[in-house]
Amino acid sequence: MKRKTKGGSMMNKTIKIIATATAALMMIAGVSACGSDTGGDSDKGRVYYLNLKPEASDQWKALAEEYEKETGIETTVQTAASGTYEQTLKSEIAKDNAPTLFQVSGNVGLARWKKYAADMSDSEPYKQLRDQSTALKGDNGEILGVPFVIESYGLIYNKDLLNKYFQADWSTIKSIDDLVGFKALKTVADEIQEHKDDLGVKGAFTSAGFDSSSDWRFKEQLAAIPLSYELDGVTEQPATIKGTYLPELKQTFDLYLKDSTVSPTELSAKTGNDATSEFALGEGVFYQNGTWAWNDLQKEGVKADMVGTIPIYMGLPGEEEKGLATGSGDNYWAINNKVSEADQQATKDFLKWVITSDKGKKAMTDDMGFVTPFKSFSDMKSSNPIVQADQEMADAGKQDVSWDGIMFMPSQQWKDGVGSAMLEYVQGTGKWDAVKTAYVDGWASEYESTH
Repeated sequence: MKRKTKGGSMMNKTIKIIATATAALMMIAGVSACGSDTGGDSDKGRVYYLNLKPEASDQWKALAEEYEKETGIETTVQTAASGTYEQTLKSEIAKDNAPTLFQVSGNVGLARWKKYAADMSDSEPYKQLRDQSTALKGDNGEILGVPFVIESYGLIYNKDLLNKYFQADWSTIKSIDDLVGFKALKTVADEIQEHKDDLGVKGAFTSAGFDSSSDWRFKEQLAAIPLSYELDGVTEQPATIKGTYLPELKQTFDLYLKDSTVSPTELSAKTGNDATSEFALGEGVFYQNGTWAWNDLQKEGVKADMVGTIPIYMGLPGEEEKGLATGSGDNYWAINNKVSEADQQATKDFLKWVITSDKGKKAMTDDMGFVTPFKSFSDMKSSNPIVQADQEMADAGKQDVSWDGIMFMPSQQWKDGVGSAMLEYVQGTGKWDAVKTAYVDGWASEYESTH
């Protein structure tokens, strides 16, 4: 009887184990089914967008959630930390669930990622381009990159504070129409700095911070303007540059440092948020940034009628007739040809929805503050005052400063080298000659290493 009892006990245990395992399998199946219902059908593909722009991270995530809700297609957006996109892409693209959609920086960026770029000639973004010649092409003419944003940057200014300066009995420049060229900019900035207590500000310029969230404004965007002048008319990335207009870069950067809300010793730790806050609080009159900064300024309570934008003047030849620096820069979409056909098609479908649906167009125009190169946006008008300022300059006959300087930069390492040298100059631990070395010699070495 004991043996029978023991056997019965073993059988009962076996039945319990089988029942438990069956229940577990049912639970897993239930979770998988639930995941399929909410996270997308693998047969329909998936979308994974590796976004470059931190300032639009929340907006892209919200848009992805809306698309997944509407379609059931698994749609994910991940945003790389500022200044880490290339490293993040290199890491992510090697994974099993690699990005299906990523960004490249013009032809230079495409050269690094060409083997991953699928032909987009049948995609809606390419079909909708107002000027299809702006797309990036492969060796055989295939369309490997499509621009999706046209951006501008310059010196954003506080209208009330600048008008207060114009009306002061001690000011030399009396209207925004006279604030043209480097000499005028320097006069205004120096006088604001000298009379900052009268104006109730801490400085003419917000802090030129060299934290990674801010340093790209100087090692990349400020540095690109004299480079664009030097490379005017160049159609391919040169192996070497001369640094023709480095003296002009220096005098503008020196002005930022001298007529600032903070002392140079504080700049190594100053962030992009610091500069945004200083501008929003009226502590600085000028803030170097671009159309993409409008979202952050709005969050800080800045209203559209409070700001204007002028070009970044450096003393460059003919700059008085130029507008803002304008182009597509890093903003070219590329579809990963290493993912499945279903994933590639799902990504094309997502992009079509983004640039043709009312929700997608509103998100890009109003929420992200973008100006796009697509015909489907002809009925959309941007509320972004920096965009409007660029349009006003164009209407007045001002020619945009091209983004060739950014497009042709050989690598992130080159930018970082220039940035490191600029920071040492800021801190007084290095000379400007080191910036020149990083700018000119660094270009040649990085070109060689990337080719």
